[in-house]
Amino acid sequence: MRLVVQRVDNASVTIENELFSSIGQGYLILFGAEKGDTKAQADWLANKVSVLRCFSDENGKMNLSIKDIQGEMLIVSQFTLAGDVKKGTRPSFDKAMAPNEANEMYEYFISKIREQNIPVKTGVFGAHMEVKLLNNGPVTFVIDAPII
Repeated sequence: MRLVVQRVDNASVTIENELFSSIGQGYLILFGAEKGDTKAQADWLANKVSVLRCFSDENGKMNLSIKDIQGEMLIVSQFTLAGDVKKGTRPSFDKAMAPNEANEMYEYFISKIREQNIPVKTGVFGAHMEVKLLNNGPVTFVIDAPII
């Protein structure tokens, strides 16, 4: 399981030319699940991203979490995070979790974030989405779940 976490001033998802969801300050999280990923890994990632100190304090140091700033998360499924481009010129998605399982894992991850009282908006699993963001910093982290 892999997350791309971007610190944003705002972010939004548009589907078929209609705004679907948007947030102010917080994280845009791109979520990708691979075959064999577990709920324990999703738990670990949800706990990690909820306490990760990526927001600046009064001295400009990354000392504040999303909870500290009362930020929001926009969580978007992105199966291409499971893509492998090591061979050839066309990505392979052999490692990607099957869509029905991946959607279940995506929804589970969202529920674990919501349990921590962090406001969450989402995209639509499997939809073609336009994602816009104003990256603050820019600050972006790729977080891979450990094998649990």
